[in-house]
Amino acid sequence: MIHSPLLTTPLFHAGPIPVTAPVVTTWAIMAILVIGAALATRRLSLTPSKFQTVLELLVTTIDAQILDTMQTEPQKYRSLIGTLFLFILISNCSSLIPNVEPPTAHLETDAALALVVFCATIFYGIRTRGVLRYLATFAEPTWIMIPLNVVEQITRTFSLTVRLFGNVMSGVFVVGIVLSLAGLLVPIPLMALDLLTGAVQAYIFTVLAMVFIGAALADSSSSDKPTIQQGTGTP
Repeated sequence: MIHSPLLTTPLFHAGPIPVTAPVVTTWAIMAILVIGAALATRRLSLTPSKFQTVLELLVTTIDAQILDTMQTEPQKYRSLIGTLFLFILISNCSSLIPNVEPPTAHLETDAALALVVFCATIFYGIRTRGVLRYLATFAEPTWIMIPLNVVEQITRTFSLTVRLFGNVMSGVFVVGIVLSLAGLLVPIPLMALDLLTGAVQAYIFTVLAMVFIGAALADSSSSDKPTIQQGTGTP
């Protein structure tokens, strides 16, 4: 259970830099994702095993969601979107491990994730449209809207941060409070609900990321339009 989402005690220092428990947990989750991806793709074959079938189903589902939401070829965005979803999902579920603080229950982690989406929106927008055409989108539908469009870019990043932070933090606190008051077995239904909430929040964050990036790609060249059949994920 965390005592404050805004104040964490350093576990140790790497030179002058304090390293807190959420940072260590983040490193562990990153290691799990990297090692897991390496092991999962080490022995792929044309005759898939049960595990490879599940893996292909996951990739196909992500591709179909990208295609449905962004209306563009999913290959360019699969790595970013898939990594965001898996990282947030595992981070949210880590609250079920005793004495583990989920990184997403801390504002700095959520702000970093939202900043990744903010930078990715700009990067993909410029790469698809070019610098001048992307900057011209801030003057749509008229140049008077430039300040509002700039503010929108900032506020939706802030919204991503606060939404994820508030939902995950509240779930951790509720389970922790009930556990301290009612004993070990009573909070189990709340923990199951917290697990479901964590999955939903990972999905919502990822879908919003796709919406924001897709908006930056709107009216792009026809070469980037989807050519795969909707919902299949195959050419």
